Amino acid sequence: MRLSTKSLYIVSTPIGNLDDITLRAIEVLKNSDIILCEDTRRSLKLLNHFKINKKLISYHKFNEKKELNSIIKYLNQGKILSLISDAGTPALSDPGRLLIENCIKHKIKIVPIPGVSSITASMSISGFKDQFLFYGFLPKKEKELEKTLSTLGLYTFSQIFFIPAIKINFYLKKFKKFFAGRRILIAKEISKIHESFFRDEIEKINMFKTSIKGELTVVISEKNTKDKFLDENKIIEKARMYLKKYSLKDVVELIFETEKINKKKIYQICLNLKKNEKNN
Repeated sequence: MRLSTKSLYIVSTPIGNLDDITLRAIEVLKNSDIILCEDTRRSLKLLNHFKINKKLISYHKFNEKKELNSIIKYLNQGKILSLISDAGTPALSDPGRLLIENCIKHKIKIVPIPGVSSITASMSISGFKDQFLFYGFLPKKEKELEKTLSTLGLYTFSQIFFIPAIKINFYLKKFKKFFAGRRILIAKEISKIHESFFRDEIEKINMFKTSIKGELTVVISEKNTKDKFLDENKIIEKARMYLKKYSLKDVVELIFETEKINKKKIYQICLNLKKNEKNN
């Protein structure tokens, strides 16, 4: 295989089973002058398996700015560089975007070498509609997470997230709140020996009783656009009772928890009720 000089190859690698690597990916790595690795120790297991012995440079989120100039220098010298992550496709919730942006800026050729991705792998077996949003890793802090999910919950299409397995229960609680009425698929160790898939309606799925390790791919189904019937009189009755004790914001949350209908509709009903009572 003849590779283009002064080129950066974005090479997808297996997410578990080493046999999932493509023939083209092997040839590109064998013919590269330098391979940029998220973690050289993990990458060596893959490279040694296919008898690939090349110069490796550690390239991860903590040093990508520092290494950027030297990498661009190598490319301008006519070197062939490949970028790989620990698993899957680089630059998708992994380091690489900054380097790609700079290659574009310096008119350096960028070549994608397609392959395995937990995003498409999990989506393909979900049974959900294939119009989807890939978000990546969600915020870790509760307040920021709730703000993000309150927006994402309004979108009707399927959604995919990466979740640290150790925090799955924390995120499941929030999914139950913001994605009520949808289905969920949790993919664990795709293509590995202990590959597992957990499926259920979001409201019914159980919390994990024992801690699990690694990284999970979570797929949320499309939103059922047939809204639950809005009983406005019932909302007004509840709002009138709650507004005597709680703030408008808290009342909206309390009613949403039981009725699971559009928050904007609840808010508008409560606001109108409050204005009317004030005027009277």
